[in-house]
Amino acid sequence: MIDFFRKHTLIAGTLLLTAAGFASRFLGFFYRIFLSRAIGAEGLGLYQMIFPIFGVCFSLCAGAIQTAISRFVAADTKRAAKILRTGFFVSFSLALALALVIWRGADFLAVHILLEPRCAPLLPALALAIPCTSIHACICGYYYGMQKVHVPALAQLVEQCTRILGVFLIAGVCREQGIPLTVTLAVAGLAIGEAGSALFTLLAYLLFGTKEAPTRPDNTAIARPLLLLAVPLMANRLVMNLLQSAEAILIPSRLQLFGLTQSAALSIYGVLTGMAMSFIMFPSAIVNSLAVVLLPSVARAQSDGNDTRIEKSISMSFRYSLYMGILCIGIFTVFGERLGVQVFKNEDAGSFITILAWLCPFLYLATTMGSILNGLGKTHSTFLHNLAALLLRLAFVIFMVPRFGILAYLWGMLASELLLSLLHIFSLSRAINFSPDVWEMLVKPIFCLCVALGIFSLFPESFSVLKELPPFFTTVFQMGLVCLGYGLMLLLFHQPRHSSNSTVT
Repeated sequence: MIDFFRKHTLIAGTLLLTAAGFASRFLGFFYRIFLSRAIGAEGLGLYQMIFPIFGVCFSLCAGAIQTAISRFVAADTKRAAKILRTGFFVSFSLALALALVIWRGADFLAVHILLEPRCAPLLPALALAIPCTSIHACICGYYYGMQKVHVPALAQLVEQCTRILGVFLIAGVCREQGIPLTVTLAVAGLAIGEAGSALFTLLAYLLFGTKEAPTRPDNTAIARPLLLLAVPLMANRLVMNLLQSAEAILIPSRLQLFGLTQSAALSIYGVLTGMAMSFIMFPSAIVNSLAVVLLPSVARAQSDGNDTRIEKSISMSFRYSLYMGILCIGIFTVFGERLGVQVFKNEDAGSFITILAWLCPFLYLATTMGSILNGLGKTHSTFLHNLAALLLRLAFVIFMVPRFGILAYLWGMLASELLLSLLHIFSLSRAINFSPDVWEMLVKPIFCLCVALGIFSLFPESFSVLKELPPFFTTVFQMGLVCLGYGLMLLLFHQPRHSSNSTVT
């Protein structure tokens, strides 16, 4: 078994990141429930409104440089430490500058950019998280490139655990002293979590990172190609985050044009982003983990001229993204209403989950296909695809939300993710000799899901063994039965391929 995972680093890395991702999301899921009850739907809406600022800062100082470090380390492991140091210097310098801008300009940013003055007290705490994010992102990029995902995987758990522990401690002190819980609690948790993960990754690298023999410094020679890749990615991410920021800022104001009050608009936005989307994104731990390890793996295969390995990566990611997405359609359309009411005590959350269920296959496909395109160096293609998808969604926000309300935004999300996944697939089919197997990737999982749901419908709504359990655990058990039936049906119809060029289901 150990030899298998050493040989199949893509599978091993995905499984490890997935396990850590699920554990982190499981903890984060209950953390969201706590927040929703501590600060309310409107408070969640305010909390989500500061993320456009965080997203822009992340795109400038962390995200693009992390990707560049990962790709260059994967292609040249002998200079991995030098690549990390060079990337970190650039990233951390930008992070400090951005943190200072946010700290000094909190009032201006809240009033004139976010269009919500109540966000002003939240931004200084957000500023503290930016340098920590830079440290975390750079070191994780290094480990992804080395295809050693244990540190990033543990960093996810450390971040979530320190965030939850810190918030619970602060909340306990506030309750003892009679201080009301506000949105500042959630932002403080964000900063604490980022600080915890930054400290953990830094210590891990200093204690266990690859040590290189002293050589003549060649930082300039490293910095130039690193920046040549990072700057276009940075520009891409910046444009994307600016558009996403515009979308997040416009949604509450366009909902007000639909006829909602400011408080009601923020509450609806908080229910959608803070409650419903947490369910939709929960299973994405698998595809996100796969996407993270795909980029350096594809970059290394391209560096070696191994097109067969790239084709295998595309086929595997395509298949499992659709397997997961189609299962989520069945789970969330059948159980979505119940989950929203049982977990968040909110009927709107249940309705949103049911509608957004159809987003899952396209969301998961776009994530993995975009990572492969970036691994192939086609960052301009991913930028143009994301730009087209975001502009479509923004058009729905501007023109349709004032007429049809929040439902129009949900339609826009579905349309944009469908467009994005189709564009990614079209680009990959032109770059690599790849054609999807319609039976294997689409017909088979849909048939297996229908059979699993059909078998489930034959059983009573509740089982005698579950009568003493809370309704939520009954629902979880029933979802588990559907997932088990779906998985067994996939295994039943699985036909092992004996060709050496085949992929493993």
